[in-house]
Amino acid sequence: MVTYDGVCVGVVGPFPVDIPWWAEVAPVVAHLEEALAVPVVVLRLLTVEGSDGARDGHVTYHVAALRPPGDRTACDFAEDDHPLRLPWARASGIEELLRWASRHVDVTGRPEQRRTWNLAGLFRLPTADGPVWLKAIPPFAAAEPLAIAALAEVDPDLVPTVLASAPGRLLLADIPGTDCWNASPEVVANAVRRLATAQARTDTAPPGIPDRRPEVLAAAVDDLLDGPVGAELSPEERRATRRLRSRWEMLADCGLPDTVVHGDFHPGNWRRADGPPVILDLADAHLGNPVLDVLRTIEYLPADRGGAAADAWITAWKLAAPRSRPAEALRIAEPLAPLAYAVRYQEFLDNIEPSERVYHLGDPAAAIRSALDRAALDRAAFRPTSS
Repeated sequence: MVTYDGVCVGVVGPFPVDIPWWAEVAPVVAHLEEALAVPVVVLRLLTVEGSDGARDGHVTYHVAALRPPGDRTACDFAEDDHPLRLPWARASGIEELLRWASRHVDVTGRPEQRRTWNLAGLFRLPTADGPVWLKAIPPFAAAEPLAIAALAEVDPDLVPTVLASAPGRLLLADIPGTDCWNASPEVVANAVRRLATAQARTDTAPPGIPDRRPEVLAAAVDDLLDGPVGAELSPEERRATRRLRSRWEMLADCGLPDTVVHGDFHPGNWRRADGPPVILDLADAHLGNPVLDVLRTIEYLPADRGGAAADAWITAWKLAAPRSRPAEALRIAEPLAPLAYAVRYQEFLDNIEPSERVYHLGDPAAAIRSALDRAALDRAAFRPTSS
């Protein structure tokens, strides 16, 4: 659905794109700009049919033309509003973001829209000194610049360089290289060790970072079970989840410090060229137990590499906190990690407008069921080879 100056000027499509992920809108922009012969930006998702999670299916977007397109067939789509609509889901909000960025860097060409969804808007900006990245972030991810700054104080090369920041946006230096989805065991071990070492050296969490220490998450899970998420579960699933509550206290007793937790520490959020990886996307950062980060890493690794990542993490924490019991924390927390994500997914659902909730519908209950599966099964892929 294409609008110009708030008025629908036509419909384009359907048409196929090569990238299946809804949030990856660069190929959508490319097709529409060729079809309409004017620059456009994708604002938001409207509907999805026949999808599988956040990918595939028949997707309808709201797109804003930045100049009047040629003759198109009029449509009855009306541009509405919603109190939870994010700034980059409005053409005026994107224009304001780009004006802000241009005050901090000398933009030499047309900004490239790469990604847009309820969790972020991402633009690649050409400058005389090379590309930079403009990231728009929602209020429930406001901790990202705080977490980057805290970790940069102890290991500046671990995190991206922030060129400028303000509420709801970050301007980041480019990081050459590729994402680490297929990282070698050596790269995985390096990333795990460096983050653990930096976390151990981060004495205090910065003011304003969300508190998700074990006792806080335990209470938040109880709230989920008592609310609409609990209604999606069977009585036995609710009872089994409540039986996991004692593990939060056990985890807190393992001697690991409460520190800045990345919150989504999988290899797709690492990027490297020839040197060690840089850790990206700290939108889920919080004050909490660092075991949740290595469990996220293991979740995304092939089964034969999970133990090596666990060993690297255990060794790092034994050196950093000799009186702690990281191997025990890892075993205790295995079913707790999905519960932490259930809480976070519900935060997404509570803070985004209805049309984009399709990205996360059912995720809290699914995460709770994953926790129960982990509690019931002795999965070797999540067990360290050392103790």
